[in-house]
Amino acid sequence: MANMTLAIPDALKQEMDEMKFVNWSEIARDAIKQKILEWRLFQSIVSKSKLTQKDADELAKKINRAASERLLKEFAEARK
Repeated sequence: MANMTLAIPDALKQEMDEMKFVNWSEIARDAIKQKILEWRLFQSIVSKSKLTQKDADELAKKINRAASERLLKEFAEARK
């Protein structure tokens, strides 16, 4: 089995050290496996897509605009 080294913030390491009962290597392996599965699914979907980059960019702009408007509305309502 190959080994991998990764850097994590000191504060996160301190919290991990408090949970000695957790197998962090297994957690990391599972997270990596999950990310690979997500990527493969994404690639499968994208490979069948008929959207062009221009279409995707336009859709992203619309989503961002709608999300911004929704958050601004929620913020304004929360301040009342």
